[in-house]
Amino acid sequence: MRRVRPGTTASRGGAGSRAAGEERALTSVATGDTVQGGEPVDLPRLWHVTLSVSGGQAPLEEVRRALEQLAHDHPFLLTSRYADDHAEIRYWEEARDLHDAAAVALRLWGEHRQSAGLPPWEIVGLEVIDRATYHQRIAEGYGPPPASPVGVHPF
Repeated sequence: MRRVRPGTTASRGGAGSRAAGEERALTSVATGDTVQGGEPVDLPRLWHVTLSVSGGQAPLEEVRRALEQLAHDHPFLLTSRYADDHAEIRYWEEARDLHDAAAVALRLWGEHRQSAGLPPWEIVGLEVIDRATYHQRIAEGYGPPPASPVGVHPF
């Protein structure tokens, strides 16, 4: 049985199918379109990102120095917490939507691994929430503590 998205056909070669190698056009919200409430969809928004990485043990001094370099290279980092085998990085990202913010976050560790001297750890967690959700969690007392003190700190 073949699964098909709603609104598409399950044909395997009829008029609705693509030729070999032909790309399917992606559909998206056009620039300037609005959502309910009248705000333009394509305006950048702020997203709170928490990136968790983990791997083999590394000297704490090297982890701290690498995270400080990452904060220097990526000036929007709010805070980093670290141990000898894991770290958590929190920052604000300006992006059009959650997908864009998550894509940037997922590239952050790998793109700065050599330049900042980061440990060869893998990303083990990612949370991206909009600004309103972040502030709602803080107000209700169950969100992450506000990023203070700002900087690089041990767990």
